[in-house]
Amino acid sequence: MIQYIYSLIPSIFEGLKITIKIFIITVALSIPLGFFVALCRLSTIKIISKVTQFYIWIMRGTPLLLQLVLIFFGLPYVGLVFNRSTAAFIAFILNYGAYFGEIFRSGIQSIDKGQYEAGEVLGLSKTHIFIRIILPQVIKRVIPPVANEVITLIKDTSLVYVVGIGELLRAGKIASNRDASLMPLVLIGIIYLILTAILTRGFNLLEKKYEYYQ
Repeated sequence: MIQYIYSLIPSIFEGLKITIKIFIITVALSIPLGFFVALCRLSTIKIISKVTQFYIWIMRGTPLLLQLVLIFFGLPYVGLVFNRSTAAFIAFILNYGAYFGEIFRSGIQSIDKGQYEAGEVLGLSKTHIFIRIILPQVIKRVIPPVANEVITLIKDTSLVYVVGIGELLRAGKIASNRDASLMPLVLIGIIYLILTAILTRGFNLLEKKYEYYQ
């Protein structure tokens, strides 16, 4: 059994590298996108707010799997062709950017307007008020929902199989079908549990760091 598990390591490791790559790039780009989306959603310029609201509605109202399929297989019909990795990144970043956008929007709106007024009384600019007073409180309040989305993301990376990318779960399925054994899938499950445990621990530490802003 140990020898069999050892033989699975190379293919599982290759799948794990792809999963982590998709995860890191998506988080690194979708969180800033989400913050920008939140600001656009709160814009006093109606056209910007409405367009952003429509984008969020599309991304949250359709399955990520469908978005992957449409971007990779559908866009070539209108002359937009992306390779497998690029299509996956576009779908994941746009999808999670919409979810993070709504999380950040609700976090910003949850801050009492009196704090803005207090900052103005102290002579602070709107930029300083937002960065030094509002933003730390927003981060504190959005950590739990952001953590949930990030943990969901690490599992959603398995959806890239639909465009033929060999991520972690696909590597396990191939080995399981080839060897008629559930052991590869058990190993994959353990790896996912380890990844989510690491993320959960990291967000717990981050939340403790911002306890000052309660």
